Amino acid sequence: MKVVVAGGSGALGRRLCADLAAAGHEVVVLTRRPRPGPHRQVGWDGRTLGPWGEELAGSAVVNLAGELVDRRPTAANIELLTTSRVEPTQALVEASRTLGSPVPVWVQASTLAIYGDAGDVVLDESAPPAAGPPQMAGVARAWEAAVEGANAGRLVVLRTGIVLDNDTPALDRLWSLARWGLGGRVGPGTQWVSWTHVDDWLAIVRTILEPESPLSGVLHATGPEPARNADLMAALRRSLGRPAAPPTPAALVRIGAMLLRTDPALALTGRRAVPARLLENGFRFAHPELDEALADLRDRQSAGA
Repeated sequence: MKVVVAGGSGALGRRLCADLAAAGHEVVVLTRRPRPGPHRQVGWDGRTLGPWGEELAGSAVVNLAGELVDRRPTAANIELLTTSRVEPTQALVEASRTLGSPVPVWVQASTLAIYGDAGDVVLDESAPPAAGPPQMAGVARAWEAAVEGANAGRLVVLRTGIVLDNDTPALDRLWSLARWGLGGRVGPGTQWVSWTHVDDWLAIVRTILEPESPLSGVLHATGPEPARNADLMAALRRSLGRPAAPPTPAALVRIGAMLLRTDPALALTGRRAVPARLLENGFRFAHPELDEALADLRDRQSAGA
């Protein structure tokens, strides 16, 4: 099929485009800065309807557009995180409504951060969104609301956790901490991390795009076994053969976040989310175990793959 990808120039978007092309699909990337690359690129401004909208006719849509969340939770940054997601989504919705027939399937990115800091509660797709914090649940609620009214035969809102993949900001930072001897628990260490191996995330999207797929509505794109932060850090140390490391107190995390110009809530909050609907529909995870998933990524990194 033909798949139009918004946000295809990000780390996850590039992985998805390569995966879809390898599976034989035609990939079209909507981008503000078209440049030579392995996939056809079509210019858009991410805000207004234009000739790019014609690409949606008969095509599947995957919308990943949005700025990286790795930034300080200031009012200006929260506004940037929100508009960078809402405006492209609204533009895509507007374009879809000009079509004579619905987009066959639409995969709308979202985030498990919509549940805020959820403690030990096990979250499936029926869990209600949280009221805050604004840079997490607030942004996510606005993002999901923006896709309402899309002219799509089947719409999936894909709430994704941390995707473990080499050469991405999240895992690179975790590898570095472990290598530098700072791989102890972060803050209390009890906060839950909902994670998935990149291979499984890609397989989830491929499964949704299959014409016969029954999946629609909210879907959790995360592995079946979330881990507490302390257990995640221990698994990272094991994967690198590093010894036990001292914990990083929450106060030090907040100071470090200021220096790194990032959000301490990314490390100090958590969600224990499970992919209930995927499991109910028979989806099989290739990397459900954290130690095996990290070992696989470590081996790929060592091999330069």
